[in-house]
Amino acid sequence: MPSPPPHDGITDIPLQRAITPMSNTLVCLPFAGGGASFYRAWQDLPDYAPRVAPLQLPGREERFVEDPFRDVMDAADALAPQVATLADGTPFALFGHSLGAVIAFEIARRLDTDGGGRPVHLFVSGSPGPWTGRTQRASGLDDEEFLARVREFAGYQHDALADPDLRELLLPALRADVEMHENYKAVSQDPLSIPITALRGADDHLVTKEQAEEWKDATTAAFQVLEPEGGHMYLTSSPLPVIDAVAMALR
Repeated sequence: MPSPPPHDGITDIPLQRAITPMSNTLVCLPFAGGGASFYRAWQDLPDYAPRVAPLQLPGREERFVEDPFRDVMDAADALAPQVATLADGTPFALFGHSLGAVIAFEIARRLDTDGGGRPVHLFVSGSPGPWTGRTQRASGLDDEEFLARVREFAGYQHDALADPDLRELLLPALRADVEMHENYKAVSQDPLSIPITALRGADDHLVTKEQAEEWKDATTAAFQVLEPEGGHMYLTSSPLPVIDAVAMALR
């Protein structure tokens, strides 16, 4: 039975424990400005990894000509029906980082109530609880100030944004993503009945552990907080912290 390779990715998880190979699908939602290609680049994953199925948002990559979403609720309404197709008949979990976390949560809410294929688990990463509004904002700034503020928040900037021509193409979707994230606050106070795992980089200066723990109120099922090494964008260094967390939760 394969076991995950030793690494210091996640605290308080007994990674020495053997993990069964998985038949689950992990449907992944991108962070602000990101696309499905980020998750498609997760190649050569260990045998115990779930099948990674990225959900593409409009306004980027192969959906570049489409208008980006500007409201999380609208995004969840449009994307929820696509999840079952990506899962392809297998049990599935949802994963989202930062903006992707709140979209994944709203998708899970729709699938938890309409009976159209229910996630077995929700993984939310780099995000305070859904009832905590964003106090630090970048919307409305000029391009240079906007990019500097986003870089300050995330501690990370995609290399493509350094190219003036590519930046001009990418900025509309990034601005739309940041705007809808900053304006999001969950409307319903009702918790899900789906287990939730919240992840945050141990050195994340944008999302505190206490804010990650706010997700406990978003479910009546099992809940845990995990802290991989790294900052807000810890998952850009390696997918293994996410893969290990998912494998342990779904074993």
